[in-house]
Amino acid sequence: MKLFLTSLFACLLIRSGVAQTIRYELSFPNAIHHEAQISLTVSQLPAKPAVFRMSRSSPGRYATHEFGKNVYDVRAYDQQGKPLTINRTDGDVYEVPTHTGTINVIYTLFGNYADGTYLGIDPQSIHLNMPATFLWIKGFDQLPIEVKFNLPDGNKGVVATQLIPTSDRYTFKAPTLQYFMDSPTKIGQLAIKEWQRTNANGKPVTFRVALEADVADSVAGSFAQKIARIVDQTKAVYGEFPDYDYGSYTFLASLNPYVRGDGMEHRNSTMIARPMVFTGSENVFEVFAHEFFHGWNVERIRPKTLEPFNFEKSNMSHELWFAEGFTQYYGQLLLVRAGFTSLEEYTRTLSSLLNTKQNTPGATRYSPIDASHHAVFVDAGVSIDRTNYPNMFTSYYTYGASLALALDLELRQRFNQSLDTYMQAVWKQFGKTEVPYTIDGLQSVLSKLTNDEFGRSFFSRYIYGHERIDYAPLLAKAGFVVKKANAGQAWVGTVRYTETDKGLQISSNTIVGTPLYDAGLDIDDLITALDGQPVTKVDGLRSWLSQHKPGDMGKITYIHRGQEKVASVKFLEDPLPAVDLLEKAVSGLPADMQTFRTNWLATKTTK
Repeated sequence: MKLFLTSLFACLLIRSGVAQTIRYELSFPNAIHHEAQISLTVSQLPAKPAVFRMSRSSPGRYATHEFGKNVYDVRAYDQQGKPLTINRTDGDVYEVPTHTGTINVIYTLFGNYADGTYLGIDPQSIHLNMPATFLWIKGFDQLPIEVKFNLPDGNKGVVATQLIPTSDRYTFKAPTLQYFMDSPTKIGQLAIKEWQRTNANGKPVTFRVALEADVADSVAGSFAQKIARIVDQTKAVYGEFPDYDYGSYTFLASLNPYVRGDGMEHRNSTMIARPMVFTGSENVFEVFAHEFFHGWNVERIRPKTLEPFNFEKSNMSHELWFAEGFTQYYGQLLLVRAGFTSLEEYTRTLSSLLNTKQNTPGATRYSPIDASHHAVFVDAGVSIDRTNYPNMFTSYYTYGASLALALDLELRQRFNQSLDTYMQAVWKQFGKTEVPYTIDGLQSVLSKLTNDEFGRSFFSRYIYGHERIDYAPLLAKAGFVVKKANAGQAWVGTVRYTETDKGLQISSNTIVGTPLYDAGLDIDDLITALDGQPVTKVDGLRSWLSQHKPGDMGKITYIHRGQEKVASVKFLEDPLPAVDLLEKAVSGLPADMQTFRTNWLATKTTK
């Protein structure tokens, strides 16, 4: 990530060689109640008001998150310890109007939500996402940062972070604000397991898993070996590891009951949290594969719309279908190549991707660019009102993954290429060079790999447009069969119901194009009878459907805002697709299909 100077004064200081460092110090006098005391000291400031603020967004997140709500008791002092006036000018913004060049801001921070976005403070475990933790001074984003941790009693003191270590084991550095904010930190009882690899350029790379879980050391070691298999399969996609800034990459893995579920990528690390009693046998590898893949795709192959990252607002991007969606595809594919997901299990993943593209309104009516734009609202954003997302939004994760699947199979069948070779080409043009890309840039790379006609057609039809994709012939080449999961079964739509003693209450939006939607039923309506027969249980609805076939007509009696209504519905066939293995229906898989499948899904490395 890059951020250019916005302060002429800061620029002049750097040019003149004057050492200027922003210093933080964290103490935890009330850690048992999830509080930290944080000191921020900045010196050599110009004689004008100094503005400090909390972030409203975080790297890897696209919606706003009001981190300022957990900051209080904010005070400011000069270099002699004398109080300075500090005014709160907005919910997360503080201003020191007058000072003599040095300001020390001290505040209390509350944190009791340990995941990849927020923070958790406990005597045993310090779990920090930096934007949720640190006030920062505006206009000095390029200054180096130093942070010191004074740990509470009871903390084992093992530190995992991508911050730069110093001679003091609890003091770390960062070159800029962007790097600092992108450096999650975990301190506590962590099992550190390391292994080395040699990059394509001959340089050594150190990987480590920092595991916070109540397991034996041997279990932690075995788990790290499994993560190493994912690391090696991911390298095989691109042909090389990124040139990690300090020669290492760290998985901060919190697999215990005291965290919240999340996975968040960073430049040289990832923060993964899963609330669970971990024994070492659980399959939690998809999130590791997904976040590690981001070390290339997002952290270095960066969309121009996210460069530089703006901590003061939501960050809208046109390209999340690629940044997150193609990563989602590989997060699942790599588990097959690494031997963690069987072919039978992978058919369920494929079925889900087909259903996403073929049946969800967000993917049949809107482009993946439209889906990407909604990240500023849906990416863990907080709201309390209802939306119509079931009818106009499909997650850019699964939407993008469904497009990656189609493109991968097209490239393999028509051009003797693959999505692997496409990602390698994107990596060489935009990732290694760290030149932010645009959608036109992605299209250009595809056109060079194939031809102009294919590149223009794919992007016009499926990226700027939302045309339907016929997956059956694409998957057939690999010995997979596409069929209806519930062929011949009557269907009125897939919604959630709440069973009551008066009827079935519809608990989610009805979906455009379904019989329920066309009949005028919607969320909160209470279905009381089906073809005149009272119904209060979902089993009663299933029984009614089983008595009909697609094309039949039926009647639904329901209550809308206290008024009884009767609607006629025409049953459709359940459109849910299912992908299955051809060899379950025929004896032996043809050699050409086996070769195609092997080239696509088999392991790419023996190490």
